[in-house]
Parts: sequence; C-alpha cells; structure tokens
Amino acid sequence: HTPALLPSDYCSDVQERLALYKRLANCEAEDDIRDLQEELIDRFGELPPQTQALLETHRLRLFVQPFDVQKLDASEARIHVQFGPQPPIDPVKVIQLIQKDRNTSMAGPDKLTRKVEARELKQRVVEVRRLLEAVRG
Repeated sequence: HTPALLPSDYCSDVQERLALYKRLANCEAEDDIRDLQEELIDRFGELPPQTQALLETHRLRLFVQPFDVQKLDASEARIHVQFGPQPPIDPVKVIQLIQKDRNTSMAGPDKLTRKVEARELKQRVVEVRRLLEAVRG
C-alpha cells in the first residue's frame, strides 16, 4: 500500500535499476541491505521515500522468513498474515493474544489478522513485528 521502487529520476539507467532490484532480492541479512543502502546513497544521493520504502519492505521480508509467512498484507487499517503449513508459532500464545486483544483474530486456520492505525510504513512494520513476536513459538 506504499510505493516501493527505485524511481527513474533517482537511478536513470533501466539496466542499473534491474541489477539493483536483483541484488536487493538476493540480500539474505540486514547487513546486506544496509550495505546496499549505503551504496545507493554514495552513488545516487539521498534516498527518495519510494526507495526508503523498498528497503524497509525487504527488511520486513527478512524478518518474516523464519515465521513461515506465505503472505503479508499491511494496510493503514489492518494487518493480515498467512502462515505456511508448519509455522513456528505457539498456538497457546495465539489464543491468549486473541483473548486479551480484541483487535486480533484468526481468519481461518492459517491466517492471523489485527486491526491497526498505522498511516506510515514504519508504523506498519512495527505493528507486524509486534504481532509476530507476540506469537513466536
């Protein structure tokens, strides 16, 4: 729900942008993303908001991998998380969370949803992290 890209007025060469997208997709750790971010700043200048969002979404992608998240949708009003068949979450923690937090519910056997108020991407990222940490097995 937020533009996440390398704008053409930031990095004008199409082939270069494609190569950078590929490198970002291959980042396997936060350090890799940080190094690429520093390189982007060195080469092209201050990051535009769309590029900041791109890097932040890739950081979130790395964070959710150990939770076996198959699909994640984080809008201003709601977070939907769909897990794979064997997620490393604690069912007891899920039940306790749903009982104490009226904004959190199950949407099927493998989907967790939470109502939020998160206009900014950074707020949504924080909310996703909080939700997953609350049910970690």
